[in-house]
Amino acid sequence: MIAIIDYKAGNAPSVYHALKKMNISSKLVNNKAEIIQAEKIILPGVGSAFETISSLKELDIIDTLNEQVVNKKVPFLGICVGLQILFDHSEEGNVNCLGWIPGRVKKFDKSVVRVPQIGWNSVEFTRPSPLIKGIPNGSYFYFVNSYYAVPTNHEYSLGFTKYGERFCSMVSYDNIYATQFHVEKSGSVGLTMLKNFSEL
Repeated sequence: MIAIIDYKAGNAPSVYHALKKMNISSKLVNNKAEIIQAEKIILPGVGSAFETISSLKELDIIDTLNEQVVNKKVPFLGICVGLQILFDHSEEGNVNCLGWIPGRVKKFDKSVVRVPQIGWNSVEFTRPSPLIKGIPNGSYFYFVNSYYAVPTNHEYSLGFTKYGERFCSMVSYDNIYATQFHVEKSGSVGLTMLKNFSEL
């Protein structure tokens, strides 16, 4: 069973419906017990990094996520803000995040590009991964973001996208995967990526 973390700043129902469409077993969860039972975990996100971290603290599940994902290596997929909070710190709300991946999250320069980025953009994969099996390099995915991650080491990056500058739009580290784009809103390639995650 895939646990989809359901919290105030998330869009968990959209991800749940995408998985349900493919007959993939999943459940909306918001407590420690259900997270501990999960075979895989998805953390979707909309809104801000500050709101997301605040919601996870309010649910008192950050220690449980650390234990399951970092220590027990349960496969994890972060989506949109769910990618950004994996890093050490975000400029969005000036908040310290989970710190699972070294790096920071910065805001796009609005003097160079329109902020937020809204719409379809291509992703250049940097290396093979089971998450992108069967998905052509350069495929287009749906983005809504004002901020982007800057990993300390780009070996953590799985994909890059050009929006004013080239930025990290996918990360992969051990059992941790994340996308800046919304897989659940990215048509057939997004559904393929969710299916790949379910089969890890």
